[in-house]
Amino acid sequence: MLEHTKKLPIEIKFIGPLANKAKAIDALKPLGFVDASDRVPWRDLFPEYKDEELPGVCLSGSRLKEGMTQKELSELTGIPQSHISEMENGRRQIGKKRAKILAKALNVGYKVFL
Repeated sequence: MLEHTKKLPIEIKFIGPLANKAKAIDALKPLGFVDASDRVPWRDLFPEYKDEELPGVCLSGSRLKEGMTQKELSELTGIPQSHISEMENGRRQIGKKRAKILAKALNVGYKVFL
């Protein structure tokens, strides 16, 4: 039998009187909905990054967020420092196996590196 998978968030849009917007938002909060009307998609904020650059940028950013050097990450993961440098600069694919190792060390989800 198939297992249930995690459902992705959905976006719902409503049309109605502006005066009732706050009431509608408050009524949906107990059901787990959040008001995302003021959010901006991250791709709109960083148009200078191409899709193929994103895994390396995410790796570099995650490493810096944790306050680690490439050498420290290398020692923690067993991945050579030169490979980490190549991955951050887009010259080496990260791959699923390494993404999981890096994600565990950097406290993030592995899919950001794929």
